[in-house]
Amino acid sequence: MKRNPFSTDDSERLTAACLLSAIGGFLDVYTYLFRGGVFANAVTGNIVLLGLQLSRGEWSRCGRYGLAIGFYALGIFAAGLFQWKFPFRKVSWRQTVILLELGCLLAVSLIPPGRWDFVVNSLIAFVCALQVQAFRKVRGLPFASTMCTGNLRSGTEALFRSWRDRDRNARLKAWHYYGVILCFIAGAAGGAVLLSRYGNRAFLLAPAGLLAAFFLIVPRRTLATWRRRFLPRGRKRRRADENSTAPF
Repeated sequence: MKRNPFSTDDSERLTAACLLSAIGGFLDVYTYLFRGGVFANAVTGNIVLLGLQLSRGEWSRCGRYGLAIGFYALGIFAAGLFQWKFPFRKVSWRQTVILLELGCLLAVSLIPPGRWDFVVNSLIAFVCALQVQAFRKVRGLPFASTMCTGNLRSGTEALFRSWRDRDRNARLKAWHYYGVILCFIAGAAGGAVLLSRYGNRAFLLAPAGLLAAFFLIVPRRTLATWRRRFLPRGRKRRRADENSTAPF
């Protein structure tokens, strides 16, 4: 029997990774179209813009970009804190992180576009930092759900190794990475269409997607508990019905 080369950890399911990547693309296009023409997912752009504004002496704008960078760092810290200090029994720490992300995005949906866009971009940077720190692997493979540079590098490297060594596992890894990138693109493209047509109301798709991801990573033990609670009753009823109709 061949050993499965990919991890089967509950939080590393491919479906969850694809959904989170689509949400990452959606958030990127949202901040670009509705919140000042910036990409809030990756902190590198904010650091470059911070340096640019420093060179121009635009101190108020420096504060805005510095706030977004600080919130990103805070998100990394908060994710580590949840993993370390809050091992809940009912839900995993990653599910708790998703709930925090969901709350932040619901708050974002209440802030009108315009004057407070820098606050929105900071909150989305915080959300993206939480997500990229909590969900770092897909089936055992390192990945990022809010940016594509590392995924493209890893996927292309795996594709090269599959071509050079005729390695089937490397080819499967490459398709994992490219699949995640395609989901990111789909989230961005779909988000652009829906946001352009329905405006800020379409933003509620992002927290809805996070809620779906929350259930996609439910631990197997929790699923087993739910089955023990709800399935036995149905089985007992079916058995009782079978006994009542059985011939003597």
